[in-house]
Amino acid sequence: MRGYVEFLRTPYAARLLSGTLLGRLPTGMGALVVVLFTRAEGGGYSLAGALAALHGLSAAAGQPVLGRAMDRLGQTRVLLSGALLAAAGFTLFAVVGIDPLPVAIGAVVLAGFATPPLEPGLRALWPDILPGPEQVQAAYALDAAAQEIIFTTGPLLVVAAAAFSPEAAVLLTGALGVAGTLVVASARPSRAWRAQPRAADWAGPLRSAGLRLLLLALSAVGVALGVLSVAVVAYADRHGSETVSGLLLAVNAGGALVGGLVYGARPRTGPANRRLPLLMTGLALGYLPLMIAPALPLMVAFAFVSGIFLAPVLACSFGIVDYLAPRGTVTEAFAWIVAAMGGGAAIGAAVAGVSSDLAGVSGAFAPAGIGGVLALGLCLLGRHLLRPAEPATAKTEAHAA
Repeated sequence: MRGYVEFLRTPYAARLLSGTLLGRLPTGMGALVVVLFTRAEGGGYSLAGALAALHGLSAAAGQPVLGRAMDRLGQTRVLLSGALLAAAGFTLFAVVGIDPLPVAIGAVVLAGFATPPLEPGLRALWPDILPGPEQVQAAYALDAAAQEIIFTTGPLLVVAAAAFSPEAAVLLTGALGVAGTLVVASARPSRAWRAQPRAADWAGPLRSAGLRLLLLALSAVGVALGVLSVAVVAYADRHGSETVSGLLLAVNAGGALVGGLVYGARPRTGPANRRLPLLMTGLALGYLPLMIAPALPLMVAFAFVSGIFLAPVLACSFGIVDYLAPRGTVTEAFAWIVAAMGGGAAIGAAVAGVSSDLAGVSGAFAPAGIGGVLALGLCLLGRHLLRPAEPATAKTEAHAA
C-alpha cells in the first residue's frame, strides 16, 4: 500500500481524485433519477426507459466531442461550461417535467451530452503531476477502483432526495456535477494543463489501429456491465425481493473495488499489453458462472468474483492508452473509452431485456459471459496492435500500468 500513501501525499492528487468522484456522481445518478422523475410525472415505464437511454447515449456521444475540445482549449473552459450546461438540462427537466415531451427530450439530451469530461481529464493529468511510475500506476488503479463508489453512492443519493421530492433529486444531480467540477477546474494543475501539439486531422486518436481495437474490446466489457444491471433485476423478481438486485450490484462493485486496490498495491513489471489478455481472461471467467443463477448465497459470491478483474482491466487499459494515443489526443482518447463502455452498456441492457423474456434469468445473464469472452477474443486476435509503437522507454513502462 506504500504506493497509495505516496500518491495521496502528492500535492493536488487527493483533491483532484475526490473532486472528480464528486463531479461524476451524476453518472451514477442520471439513469435512475430520470426514471423516477418520469414515473412521478405520470409517465410509463417505456417512456422512462427511453429517456434514461437517451441520457446515457447522449453522455457517451458527448465525451469524445468534449475531450477533443479539451485537448485544443485546455480543461477549465470545457469542464465549467459542460457542468453548467448539464445542470441547466437537469433544471429544465425538473421544471418542465415530461410535458411538452420534445422539451423534456431536449433537456435530457443536453444533461447527458454536456456531462463534463472529468474522467478523461483526470487521467490526462496523472502523468504530469505524479513524480514516478509507482504513483502513476497507483493512480490508475485507484481511479478505476474508486469509480465503483459512484455507482453505489449515486443511486442511494437519488432515493434519499426523491423521498423528499422527485424534483429535488433531479436538481441535486445537476448541482453535484457543478460542485465537483469546480473543485477540479479551480486546481492549478487543471488550469495549467495543455495538450501537446497535434496533427490536424479529423480522426484524432481513432487513427491508431491499436486504440480502435482496445475500444472494441472495452465496448464488449461495457455490454457485460449493461447486462448485469438488467439481469440482477430479473433474478430479484424470481426471488420476490427488490432489494436483491441492489445487493448483487453493490457486491459486484465491492469486488471491483477490492480487485483494483490489490492490483495497484505494488508495481507491475513488463508491458501492459501482455497483462491485458490475462486480466481479460479472469474477467470473462468471472462472468460465465452467473448464467447458473444459483441460490442467493452462492450468487452473492459469484457477483463478487465477477467484479474482481474489472478495475484491473480498466487500469491496464489506461496505461495502454497512454502510449497508443497519438500526440496531442490523450484526453479525447480517454473520452472514447468512456463512450465505448457507455455505448456497450446501453446495448447490453437492451440485449439482457430481450434474452430475459426469451430464456428467463439464466438467459438474462448469458450475454454478460458472451461479452467477456468477446472482449478476450479481441485482445488475443489483435494483441500485436496493442504493443507500443517503439521500444518501451522508462517513461512508457511507467505509464503502462
